[in-house]
Amino acid sequence: MNQQNMKIDCPVCSGKKCMTAISRVEEIPYFGEIMESVLICSRCGYRSTDIICLEQKEPSRYTIEVGDKTLNARVVKSQSATIRIPELGLKVEPGPRSTGYISNIEGVVERFETAVKTAINLFEEDESKEKASEILEMLREVRGGKRNVTVIIEDPFGQSFVGHPRAVREKLSDEEIKSLKTGFLVFESDEIDEDD
Repeated sequence: MNQQNMKIDCPVCSGKKCMTAISRVEEIPYFGEIMESVLICSRCGYRSTDIICLEQKEPSRYTIEVGDKTLNARVVKSQSATIRIPELGLKVEPGPRSTGYISNIEGVVERFETAVKTAINLFEEDESKEKASEILEMLREVRGGKRNVTVIIEDPFGQSFVGHPRAVREKLSDEEIKSLKTGFLVFESDEIDEDD
């Protein structure tokens, strides 16, 4: 494990040299090389952590039929992955602050529940609140093993993983890769001018 620490100014409270920035690189079995970064401010208490995958693998899609026997399937979701539950019309795409996590399918469904609860509080129209409440109830049924759905995880960098004998892994086509968001800036080799 390679670790570096340094003191920097805090971008939250503007304190001078009060934030400790820690970065470490390590090898995780079945996942590859990762870099973990941690920011901690001793002045205002701000804390942030992130895990970045350093290896690029074959672009892939994992599909798993979710029922009571697959809720425990292990999930590694990278910061570049898109997760969908098509039966419920739910999709989470990576944004600039997207982070990776390790969980199981039940944990993924729980994260969707949290997002829908947040959306319900933001909606002003009764119709939107009612529709979101219906989806929330269906997600609870999924987590309780009473409703079957499909969870699809697509990752253009191949860093995500679903560990279960019933999970199906497929290679993404070039067209599918281009249609996915990555959450961060990506330069394609034919877009780089070699004279620069």
